[in-house]
Amino acid sequence: MTARMFFASLAGLFASVISAHAMESYHTDYRVTLIGLPVARATFTTRITDPAYSITGDISSAGIVNIFTSLKARSTVTGTMMRGDRMVAKSYQLVYTRGDRTRTYDVRYASGNVVETSITPQPNRDSNRWIPVKTIDFKSVLDPIGAFIVPDDGKICSRTLPVYDGESRMDLVLSPKGKAKFDAGNVSGDAIVCSVRYVPKSGFNKDQSDIDYLRNAKGMEIWFAKTRTGSLYAPVYARVPTRLGALSITATAFGK
Repeated sequence: MTARMFFASLAGLFASVISAHAMESYHTDYRVTLIGLPVARATFTTRITDPAYSITGDISSAGIVNIFTSLKARSTVTGTMMRGDRMVAKSYQLVYTRGDRTRTYDVRYASGNVVETSITPQPNRDSNRWIPVKTIDFKSVLDPIGAFIVPDDGKICSRTLPVYDGESRMDLVLSPKGKAKFDAGNVSGDAIVCSVRYVPKSGFNKDQSDIDYLRNAKGMEIWFAKTRTGSLYAPVYARVPTRLGALSITATAFGK
């Protein structure tokens, strides 16, 4: 998995909406480890001014990663809370910095469809290897943050998440894997465990080895726990296989 893909995925995996009441703000913290060693930390802040919401995530490298380079990212999604606590995104942005190089991904939505997307500065691409995102791939998609905040409809792990992260379009196919106990410091309880299968659709190099590795990876999973509303679930843990070992993302504070 490339560093940009990692930070974009992390931004999507970890955010939690706690309540749809006016003028509320909540924070959720995460620890990221690779084979048990710290590699990143993240804090997400959810602000709700009924019916509008915004979620901002600040992610930075830590531990052994900082020996080689400095990585950081800020991801923001804005939108409207609809009936049933359904989140409808209006905009998504990821500002990703590696060393002294920064790239910004901007996406605009309308009625669940991507209507505008840009990358600044534009990356260099080999047109012979690049699989472009087709118009059909921009229809009925989820932003990388709101995708992981799911309704309590009895089908937490029986769904496919169609995600567009500003460059790549992917499906994340969830399936039931059981339950597990979690402890996020200020909150503990039962989590629903979903197996995850990564299906790349477009917006990537067809010969990229990281894509093939994730496509064929076994053991990818995500744990969802109830938020304070009782009508939404959000992630408290995820496990992503990598060539170097298992990458684990764990909530250390959940909606504080």
